[in-house]
Amino acid sequence: MKNQTTLVLLSIISYLLIATHARKQIPTTAAATGKSWVRTIVRGSENITQLHFYVHDVRAGENATLYRVANSSITATSPTSFGSVNVFDDLITAEPDINSEQVARAQGTSTSADLVNQAVAISMNFYITSGEFSGSTVSIAGRNPVTEASRELPVTGGTGAFRFARGYAVTTTYLHDSEANYSILEYTVYVTYSNVALWSDM
Repeated sequence: MKNQTTLVLLSIISYLLIATHARKQIPTTAAATGKSWVRTIVRGSENITQLHFYVHDVRAGENATLYRVANSSITATSPTSFGSVNVFDDLITAEPDINSEQVARAQGTSTSADLVNQAVAISMNFYITSGEFSGSTVSIAGRNPVTEASRELPVTGGTGAFRFARGYAVTTTYLHDSEANYSILEYTVYVTYSNVALWSDM
């Protein structure tokens, strides 16, 4: 009986050692480790998706993605460049490195709209180009106080998978190189939207 118990214990220990070793051999993906740039949870009839990525704002040179298209009569003398209007089509990547996975574009306009503080009125679409939401957009519009460490902007809508979207985005400046006229903006976007087809397309 004693020998039989010993054999059972040894078998269990061997199984546990083999299982532990096997788990270590399984390659982990970004999604499995929680490091994916997009994650979704389901709550009843709604999905909540978190998008986390980096926007590359290139304001000069042959690869520029932001251009000034208008000024006001006081822009040149205004401490906040009041009235200047920019249009942009910025690359978005999953990581800060501009050569990392390209996942979206940030397309829209920004207008210096504060006479006293550095703040812009922004209208922007995140056009998703990679993954399960490719072809869908998330729209953002609001006041962006660009010199603050962390800024919050409202999600005002979306298209494709993000129809009827609402939520908010938090952005920080990951890197700013004034000499190169280049910035990297880190965004975390929380989007809530229906997962129920309310009606079929007519």
